[in-house]
Amino acid sequence: MSNTTTTAPKRIRAKHPPEAEEGPRRRLLAAAGRLFYEEGVHVVGIDRLIEEAGVAKASLYSHFGNKDGLIRAYLEEHLNARREHVAQVLARYDSPRKRLLGMFDDAKAALDGTAFRGCRFVNASAEAGHDECIGPLTEEYRTWLRSLFTDLAKASGARNPKSLGRQLALLYDGAAVAARLDKDRGGAGAAARSAAAALLDAATHTHLNRRPTRPKEAVATTKAKALGPQHSNQR
Repeated sequence: MSNTTTTAPKRIRAKHPPEAEEGPRRRLLAAAGRLFYEEGVHVVGIDRLIEEAGVAKASLYSHFGNKDGLIRAYLEEHLNARREHVAQVLARYDSPRKRLLGMFDDAKAALDGTAFRGCRFVNASAEAGHDECIGPLTEEYRTWLRSLFTDLAKASGARNPKSLGRQLALLYDGAAVAARLDKDRGGAGAAARSAAAALLDAATHTHLNRRPTRPKEAVATTKAKALGPQHSNQR
């Protein structure tokens, strides 16, 4: 009998994408994140989702209830990711003005990228309107965005932070729409950044060359104008 031992060959594990190592819920969300953004929340059907995720159909129903539940989770995940990303962007700057304009610098970088296909909430709302799975989350996102710009406007010293905040939010939205529709994607981001700086300057800078009118002078001037030119030079 031979004393030689035979070593069994090592098994080589097949490599899979990172999400393949995760559970069905994470894989479904990853597939939804790709397909919903690239093709649309209503265009992509359940069979396509489970095939892309590599899970059983029962997994979708057990984790999300139905497709609407998956759409809701997809938008919730994006909203949370946006909040975290914005917090990181604002942390780069050391002044309120830089933070506000930094939002538009960050937007420009995103708009320049080839992966940009528009705002996820705008896209989903355009397809489905304000139904139960999209409307409330879209409104939550819109409220957060307007509040964010209002707070940044207030910290920057704007005379009317709410008005400026709404203007900046509209500008931010408009840049995303323009970049989605126009060929000059970089131009949309640059124009939005320039306009944001102009709005901020107009809302925070006083007209230094204008001498304030004292109350008594204002009353005297008003009376003189009311009486006519023949009384304006009387003392």
